[in-house]
Amino acid sequence: METFRNRLTDAGIDAALITDDDNVYYLTGYYDYLHMEFGRPTILVVSRDGDSLLITPMIDLVAAESLARVDRIAAWNDGMGAEWRAELPAILKGTASVGLEPDHMPPVVRAFVDEHVGASGLKNVTPILADMRMIKSAEELQLARHAGQVGGAMMAAGRAAIGDGVPEYEVAIATSQAGTRKAAELLAAHYDDADMSPNTQFLQIMASGPEITKTHHRASTRIMRRGEPVFLCFCGMTNFHRFKLGFDRTFWIEEIADSSQAAVYEVAVASQGAALEALGPGVTAESVHAAYSEVIQTAGYEYPFRCGRATGFSFLEHPQLVTGDTTVLQPGMVFAVDGSVSVSDFRAQVGDSFIITEEGYEPITDHPKALEDVIL
Repeated sequence: METFRNRLTDAGIDAALITDDDNVYYLTGYYDYLHMEFGRPTILVVSRDGDSLLITPMIDLVAAESLARVDRIAAWNDGMGAEWRAELPAILKGTASVGLEPDHMPPVVRAFVDEHVGASGLKNVTPILADMRMIKSAEELQLARHAGQVGGAMMAAGRAAIGDGVPEYEVAIATSQAGTRKAAELLAAHYDDADMSPNTQFLQIMASGPEITKTHHRASTRIMRRGEPVFLCFCGMTNFHRFKLGFDRTFWIEEIADSSQAAVYEVAVASQGAALEALGPGVTAESVHAAYSEVIQTAGYEYPFRCGRATGFSFLEHPQLVTGDTTVLQPGMVFAVDGSVSVSDFRAQVGDSFIITEEGYEPITDHPKALEDVIL
């Protein structure tokens, strides 16, 4: 919070209105409150030279008082007075420059702010927070490593559950149980935080057989069969103590029925390998993507989606490993790095997460990816 206030001063911003859930958590420790999904805005007000104020629904006041590290909390109730608007006019009236997150502010809140502050008085604080969050603290890096252990437990359980005649949802049950148990073990051993849930909070992404080209297909009642490919992705479920990672693998059940899929898979693995050869401190984000993309396109496949993304308390952080992102990688950044190839009736993907170090990178997810190791 102190760093953020200093950055506001440097940018000439008098007060910032923070409405992105992950940034509220990053700055205050407050989480799991009702927000716009239920039509109830939560707004963190940070003045560069005054008190911090959390405006949040009355229904979540107990949680706010327990978790939020702020100077003052203003709780509002449905249908009473001006609700969440009550505190804002006085703040906005005496503020020449207001920072907000244009892409994360609920439209109803943005409309209210626009009524009270002219366009010239509004500034974007998203780049400030994105820059602050790029380099992880030692505590965050511990969370990342533990998240990798949770992801590893889920991947191992998913792999063991896949089989001929097994419905997809059984794999999802197995991964959820394994991830929850590993998270509970880590929380008990390393954290004094009894309120933090160990449970996975994201529907399992997986696809099998003819559904394999559906990148974000959720586990269904479909019965898997011998020779089919199976894709497991934990990019949403690997979420330990609110720290997110990317992690995925492609498997086959007992054999590869369509031998052409093996060649596609090998290129996917090679593309990730090329990205990892380029990954490290001092290189640009887009250069990592370029190395990955060259392998895929040289093999005759179409230009791919981004190679990867920074992660942390959000699923997507800055920078991204994609064409046009010239951010220089630095030690302490955390990235999900993929290798992937898609054709009309098959797609192969492998992905892991890494910490950028002074010497190169540290892997924080680990599971075999050689072709012989992913035929179950």
